[in-house]
Amino acid sequence: MIVVALLLSGANLVLALRWLDVVRRSQAKIEPREPQAGLPSLSIIVPARNEERNIARCVNSLLATRHPDFEIIVVDDRSTDATRTILDEIAQRDPRLKIVAGSPLPQGWVGKPWAVTQGAAIARGAWLLFTDADTEHKPLAAPSALACALENGYGVVSLLTDQQTIGLAERLLLPTILYVILLGVGPTDDVNDPRKPDVAIFNGQYILVSRVAYDAIGGHEAVRDEIAEDLELARRFKRDGRFRIFLAGADGLVSTRMYRSFIELWEGFVKNFAIGARGQALRAIAGTTLLACASPISPIVALICLIERQWLAAALLVISGEAIVAVAEVGMRRARFAPGSGIAVPLGLAVTLAIFATSLYRTLFGGGVEWRGRRYGGGLRRQG
Repeated sequence: MIVVALLLSGANLVLALRWLDVVRRSQAKIEPREPQAGLPSLSIIVPARNEERNIARCVNSLLATRHPDFEIIVVDDRSTDATRTILDEIAQRDPRLKIVAGSPLPQGWVGKPWAVTQGAAIARGAWLLFTDADTEHKPLAAPSALACALENGYGVVSLLTDQQTIGLAERLLLPTILYVILLGVGPTDDVNDPRKPDVAIFNGQYILVSRVAYDAIGGHEAVRDEIAEDLELARRFKRDGRFRIFLAGADGLVSTRMYRSFIELWEGFVKNFAIGARGQALRAIAGTTLLACASPISPIVALICLIERQWLAAALLVISGEAIVAVAEVGMRRARFAPGSGIAVPLGLAVTLAIFATSLYRTLFGGGVEWRGRRYGGGLRRQG
């Protein structure tokens, strides 16, 4: 058993070092900035499908944006709840809100790319901000991100929004799941390095892009059949190389409550986990092996060692596991998660592996994944 414990402890330390590297080189963030004179026009585009519980908060926060020239375009993607009624009430009070009645989803398109493409088609802004209906924005968020882009010559600025974790499942699982995604992609320093075209990701909750760059890359039409459209859009920008991208922490300027229950969280990540690993099979295998060593294998083996009174083997596993938890806690605090979030990492890793396995099965063998009442097959073409 000592040999097994040594191997698992070594794997755990490798994961801890990788996590430490990501934490150390993922410090990029934007600073709050007062709006400057002469800022270019901005169109804020929000896709909304059955968002009655979120849309008022999102739109009202966007209407408070301190920018001299902006519009808000909400694309009602054929909602069947009270989303449109809520939007109409807000639009009567503020003409800066434009509502687009979404057209039926064409064959070969995923819902979100189709919705935002319709919004971009009527947008007049020199810059486009694509943001989700479950976000909440501070008044200085957009002008701060735009100033960052202009001063540094970025074609795209994507923000890692603060996560509102209120329910038990959110608090226990979401920090680990999001960090695992960053572990798989790499530090934000690498994402922002134009010399590393294969390291790319955007946060689809907040993508600010110049109209010139957006049109040059083909817009969301270029990723129309991608359920993880933000990931693929980032990859296209990095490989194209004409426009610099910047992924950074929002540092309190934008927040999101992604999911409100375990079921929502599970289905939300199942829909695109396997897609994110596409084309990187060896890396995905290595990553999932490390995660599995950390949890659930190490805790199970440690328990067996304790039962069999193999104290040294158990100690090695506990210490190496605690190293992962300690590094995760530092990173999660820097990402503005609640103190103590790192303690739940073993549970979060086990659930993440289960999500990935489910996503892979559904994508390859289970007839695809379902999201917002639409089903997408293994080739990601809409099934209904």
